[in-house]
Amino acid sequence: MNTPRRILIVDDQPDLRKLIRMTLELGEFEVHDAVDGAGALALAAALQPDLVLLDVMMPGGLDGYQVCERLKRDPALAGTLVVMLTARGQAGDIEAGQAAGADGYLVKPFSPFELIERVETLLGVD
Repeated sequence: MNTPRRILIVDDQPDLRKLIRMTLELGEFEVHDAVDGAGALALAAALQPDLVLLDVMMPGGLDGYQVCERLKRDPALAGTLVVMLTARGQAGDIEAGQAAGADGYLVKPFSPFELIERVETLLGVD
């Protein structure tokens, strides 16, 4: 049996984390979550996730772009895929995500189908 792909959800909205978790658990994914940037970095270091679904605007000292930059600069986590989740879908926001090293961008609200399709494509899951 294949080891499930490990996904870290980072969002300060409990309802959205729950929806994403429920969507991903329909597939063969091991799902974890964090509510802020500091928690995300700590969990990412401990879990070595395959993919991080990362909200842009979060409470605390770190926004999603900063978390993405730190993940990509960490040699142990540089290969981790990062998809930014945000309500801000302007070209400048997407460019900021790309500049931070994001591998993808999903604009809220997104459908569960869109989410699972993007995750499976990035992770190479059939």
